[in-house]
Amino acid sequence: IGDEQSGYNKNLFCIPKHYEEDLERVFIPHGLILDRTERLARDIMQDMGSHDIVALCVLKGGYKFFADLLDHIKALNQNGDKSVPITVDFVRIKSHC
Repeated sequence: IGDEQSGYNKNLFCIPKHYEEDLERVFIPHGLILDRTERLARDIMQDMGSHDIVALCVLKGGYKFFADLLDHIKALNQNGDKSVPITVDFVRIKSHC
């Protein structure tokens, strides 16, 4: 998405009432995020070949993306020509000023 992208009119989307006044535009639609997450899963499976996959999630903000990505990887792992072991772990990081 380029810097000149102005986003999409929020009226094109179903926005929860409690967010309507806070939003002006939608920059990245949810469907686009899901599509790119699925593509990333495909790229990971292709790049890893037959190597084991170690997936590490940084809590707490990355959990939803991580879960979606793993769902796509697991689906590819089950329905593809090859199946590779996947190890999942989590880390919590604190930031200090």
